[in-house]
Amino acid sequence: MAQTLVVIGHGMVGHRLLEALAERDALAGPAARPGAGWQVTVLAEERRPAYDRVHLSAAFTGATAADLALGEPDFLERHGIDLRLGDPARSIDTAARTVTSASGAVLAYDALVLATGSHPFVPPIDGADAEGCFTYRTLDDVEALTAYAAADHVRSGVVIGGGLLGLEAAGALRTLGLATHVVEFAPRLMPLQVDDGGSAALRATIESMGVAVHTGVGAAGVQVHADGRAQALRLTSGEEIGADVVVFSAGVRPRDRLARACGLAVGDRGGVVVDAHCRTSDPYVYAVGECAQTADGKVYGLVAPGYQMAEAVADALAGPGELTFTGADTSTKLKLMGADVASFGDPFAPEGRNGAVSLVFSDAREGVYKKLLLGPDGALLGGILVGDAQAYGSLKPHAGRQLPAPPEAFLLPVGEGTPPPGADALPDDAMVCSCHNVTKSHVRAAVAAEALTDIGGIKKCTKAGSGCGGCVGTLQAVLDAELAAAGIEKPRGLCEHFALTRADIYGKVHAERIRSFSELLEAYGEGGEGCAVCKPVVANVLGTLAPDLGLGHILDGEQASLQDSNDLFLANLQKDGSYSVVPRVAGGEITAEQVIALGEVARDYGLYTKITGAQRIGLYGVRREQLPDIWRRLGGAGFESGQAYGKSLRAVKCCVGARFCRFGQGDSIQLAIDLELRYRGLRTPHKFKGGVSGCLRECAEARGKDIGVIATANGWNLYVCGNGGATPRHADLLAADLTTAELFALVDRFLMYYIRTGERLERTAAWIERLEGGLAHLREVLIEDSLGICGELEAQMERHVAAYQDEWQAVLEDPAALERFAEVDLSTTGLRTVDFGGTALAAAAHTSTGTAAGTVIATGACPGASPGPGTGAGTGVGPDGDTGRVTPGAVLEPGRGRSAVLPDGRQAALFKDRVGTVYAVGNRDPFSGADVIADGIMGSRDGAPVVTSPMHKQVFDLRTGICLDDPEVSLPVIDVP
Repeated sequence: MAQTLVVIGHGMVGHRLLEALAERDALAGPAARPGAGWQVTVLAEERRPAYDRVHLSAAFTGATAADLALGEPDFLERHGIDLRLGDPARSIDTAARTVTSASGAVLAYDALVLATGSHPFVPPIDGADAEGCFTYRTLDDVEALTAYAAADHVRSGVVIGGGLLGLEAAGALRTLGLATHVVEFAPRLMPLQVDDGGSAALRATIESMGVAVHTGVGAAGVQVHADGRAQALRLTSGEEIGADVVVFSAGVRPRDRLARACGLAVGDRGGVVVDAHCRTSDPYVYAVGECAQTADGKVYGLVAPGYQMAEAVADALAGPGELTFTGADTSTKLKLMGADVASFGDPFAPEGRNGAVSLVFSDAREGVYKKLLLGPDGALLGGILVGDAQAYGSLKPHAGRQLPAPPEAFLLPVGEGTPPPGADALPDDAMVCSCHNVTKSHVRAAVAAEALTDIGGIKKCTKAGSGCGGCVGTLQAVLDAELAAAGIEKPRGLCEHFALTRADIYGKVHAERIRSFSELLEAYGEGGEGCAVCKPVVANVLGTLAPDLGLGHILDGEQASLQDSNDLFLANLQKDGSYSVVPRVAGGEITAEQVIALGEVARDYGLYTKITGAQRIGLYGVRREQLPDIWRRLGGAGFESGQAYGKSLRAVKCCVGARFCRFGQGDSIQLAIDLELRYRGLRTPHKFKGGVSGCLRECAEARGKDIGVIATANGWNLYVCGNGGATPRHADLLAADLTTAELFALVDRFLMYYIRTGERLERTAAWIERLEGGLAHLREVLIEDSLGICGELEAQMERHVAAYQDEWQAVLEDPAALERFAEVDLSTTGLRTVDFGGTALAAAAHTSTGTAAGTVIATGACPGASPGPGTGAGTGVGPDGDTGRVTPGAVLEPGRGRSAVLPDGRQAALFKDRVGTVYAVGNRDPFSGADVIADGIMGSRDGAPVVTSPMHKQVFDLRTGICLDDPEVSLPVIDVP
């Protein structure tokens, strides 16, 4: 029979215990052996499963419970874990070994784990229970505080506590648009993490953001309005601070009530006493995390020690119980209100004691303070980094060791002194992730064993980087070093045809005024025809530089053969081979007549209609040949292309702002319209999106966009490089309180600089992480004009705006462009089907210029047909019984595919390369079942002619039809002369 484990608490540490048990195959889930492992019940006080409390403040800027959720969605079900949300434990009977929950359920246990965490300390002052007083520990706290702050009367707030959580709470109040104060009883901010010098740098940074800081003073009481609401905080100094919101963040206390009530040993200052195996005074009961007083007599308030305790308990429950917990690294690295703060080792040892000496670098102008404490033998004892914590990943693993380079290399700004050493200097036993006890050797072994190439793979295999996240930079450095050592460093070039990056190609085209792919391939190519990687990149660059190069429409001439299917047909390809039509609706503003026009088109063509997440209306299920007619009707109703298909601006989302909202501080609708109309049609390395919120309540979710604008009482705040995706990233504040003119000038520069330096399919979130210096570099280039290019960037944007044309309107006015949307119907030229041994062949008479009559286009080899000259040549019976041949290439453009309807309803995909050789294969994509192969990009791979399916990018050899990504799949080959 499986043993029964009851876990009280489902926070980060409680969930980590479950994962550690699962990793040891110690859970009696559906996949376990009968009778093996622990059957687990979890009693959780909160109504949500475990979530990431370390990044709780992200909930103030749009992160949801789902965004912060821990573990895989099916983890609990897969391991048979009974999670009872909102049903906390009420009592423990250690004699009977039972737990009684709030619902009255009585659960027997063979082992019990207390993971009850801590509760916030609220000082015993008058008015602490008034309306408007909050604690800051849970998502419920965040929701309650956010809702209260939205009230009209709430204008200001104060946080009691200047520690880690207190400053996070202050940042939250500021995000909510409140005038914010911080009160700290100690003489400095973050007294447990930084010294006086570090605190001074941190304070200067925070005060520069408009937050008032009061240190060396305590809270005496909350002054309460007659209606029961908080209205001010009285300080022990006699000062009074006006505050509609009071947040208590003055420390935490272990939640040990259950332990006390059932007679377990508890420390004098709180916390369930545990031994090195995290076992309490009862051998069947364990305690982990912030509720436990460990063998070294401490209560740890950080997630990393809690995770280590969870590992020790899992090892004890699963056997052999060799892991112990006798103390933990309390290093921390975090970003508070935009300021990097980190500490590691023992940075507070008095200088001179046992020969210890300190080295300090301080730059008050930049709010930077760095201190290293060294032992008499030069070993690193600890350190503090404020304002610039880039060296944290290199320094922390060396705590207690000799540094691999002079200490100055880690303190001085980049470019001054000796460069700091790389990941190679870290010893293999260096702890790179203290949250999960992962050493450098663990990471190296995982990279080699699993052929890992990215941080995501390292997180999945080792869990390193999935805790506090402070080690990600070190992990990336170790990964890069391992890949380079293995000789598999990613080449810089785009593909086999170009040893240039996208940024390189942009520079060459811009500087040398290269006007075509062929010209670029001739000058800088490595041979071949190009491919589905380089062709769209060059098309994108040419599209961006079209105003400077004097180029026309993106489908003019050779440009058409470079485009991916979406840009080729100016519509978004869907999974069934149909397309979507998404007209521009700038700012979400649309007339009743336009809504009616969209409805009529959808009705007449039988289309699915959906309001998109970007405040537009999408029509789905459009056949390619219907696109021109639909756009004629939409153009007549005043619509233009919304470019939902391109690597360009999608839309600028907005709230109703000052026009309608009682909280609005700016006209977000008009600004969103102006932004969208200015940057429409601009080709960029990847798609980008915008958002404008009329106030700090952020209803448009602007900080999740590549360009986010938020109105303030003093103008506009500009945020950049926020994205969704696999790893969502909130945007960073680039500049504050801008006028509208200043805002547009800065966005002009930002986008043009991104276009110049971004790589293929690189969203702005990844781009800023890759840029050396990140946000600071952007400010130097775009605001301080350190490169002297701001005027040039703005002028280039002005040329783009002046040259803008609606792409669909241009197509409708160009008969040659319209012809590309039609299929080649070979049946109108006498095409007929002839059966040779069961293989259907299509025979046609064709009288185009330069061709002969009597082509055979076959869906397989031609039995009995004699070979003729040229690739795939064949002969067959013509409509008059004569043997002859025809060249269908007369209707093809080099590098472009065309679909041809056969008499039996099937389709062929025809291609012609640059020297005139024609290839034909079946048009149906074998992976999706959609007739789309003709819309793919023709190119070459290792010298072979290929086509890349536009659906899922599989590559097919046009000579054999074989899929080069999956040789068991192929396209039918059609013989042509």
